[in-house]
Amino acid sequence: MTDAAGHVRGRARVVRPNRAQLTWDLVDPEAWLPADHVARLVWSFVMTLDLAALYDKVEAREGEPGRPPADPAVQLSLWLLATIEGIGSARELDRLSERDLAYRWLSCGVPINHHGLADFRVAHADVLDELLSDSLAAFMSEGLINIDEIIVDGTKVKACAGKSSFKRAVRLDEAVAAAKQRVAKLKSEVDADPAASTKRREAARQRAARETEARAVKAKAKLAEIAKERQERAKRSPKEIAGQKETRASLTDADARRMRFADGAVRSGYNVQLATTTDHGFITAVKATDRRQDSGLARPMIEETERRLGKSVKRLLADTGYASTDDIAALGSRMENPVAAYVTPPADKENIKPQNLLAREKKRAKEPNVIKDWRKRMASEEGQAVMQRRGRIERVNAQAKNRGLGTMLVRGLAKVQCVALWHALAHNLATALRLRADAAAAGAA
Repeated sequence: MTDAAGHVRGRARVVRPNRAQLTWDLVDPEAWLPADHVARLVWSFVMTLDLAALYDKVEAREGEPGRPPADPAVQLSLWLLATIEGIGSARELDRLSERDLAYRWLSCGVPINHHGLADFRVAHADVLDELLSDSLAAFMSEGLINIDEIIVDGTKVKACAGKSSFKRAVRLDEAVAAAKQRVAKLKSEVDADPAASTKRREAARQRAARETEARAVKAKAKLAEIAKERQERAKRSPKEIAGQKETRASLTDADARRMRFADGAVRSGYNVQLATTTDHGFITAVKATDRRQDSGLARPMIEETERRLGKSVKRLLADTGYASTDDIAALGSRMENPVAAYVTPPADKENIKPQNLLAREKKRAKEPNVIKDWRKRMASEEGQAVMQRRGRIERVNAQAKNRGLGTMLVRGLAKVQCVALWHALAHNLATALRLRADAAAAGAA
């Protein structure tokens, strides 16, 4: 047996599309969409991917009971098209698969439901990560990507957790105790009178109570982690911690943090890190974090880009404070393929005492040559010209936000990472399709 891309998949059993044998409303589905429709382009792209890892996870097997799941290639295509078009709800995608021609063409009679779509979206982070690498390699082989120069930046996304869900330790203890009492009460009611309610309804009530207890326990564990981080920050900078409120964790999404967004408002959220090329804005690395600040994240993002593409980065562009002097020194001092950092240094104090100015000059005189070179580079006209390209990542951030990345409909850092990977895949595919169309138009002219 082979999958939709022609790979031998053993005895995995899935429901696959078969447009040659399908007729809806006495109309040929192939006539529904023009040849250059984005749905057809998405399907063609998916057919070039190695989906062996997804088919290996299919549990249904020939000769065994049970309804086979939908073809992973179909689900992958549906979510890619949905992400490109800014749709992040599994229920909405389920509805479109029944009513919209483009999504019906992709599903092509394969039974789809929102539960399966929701599970598929967040269940394969490892596969999505590998597909991102493979697709970038394919685009690079076409000559669409140049990774000599990489921009890194973080963008805040709103978590699926309200302000009132953040509780102090004492409130979390109360929530855990209340949830345990609720589970025990429901169990005792069933034991006392099994016919008190239907089995399905009672099972749902008990499951909801157990989930509430699990969320409260997770929030307590996260609160302890936050408190430990706060103690470490207090040792380094007591003034930063002084006057801050008691630490809190969310009962709704324990991984979410309260953080300040670009508009100045404080919300529950995540900090999604992106690395992009300066030429066309391909996303080469993506990492969802609960970090409030971006400092210290430039180096791992560059290393992730190099690992993913198997090529070395020559220049790093980042905002002030994103890369520390240690990061700049480490990247610039590599024995092979050093990276030249273009990061605007923090502004020096102007009104400074002579003795402090002398101390600063002496300290900088002892800095390694790579840091001295960085300071000279950023003070030059060439350095300022290069830094003008740093703002190009804001366009990528804006495009991702317009496609729905700005507000999470899932909970937990692992699921947010999956959503971020979907957006990276969709953004890169949309960028590649645009570049191909531009090249075709130029060739025709």
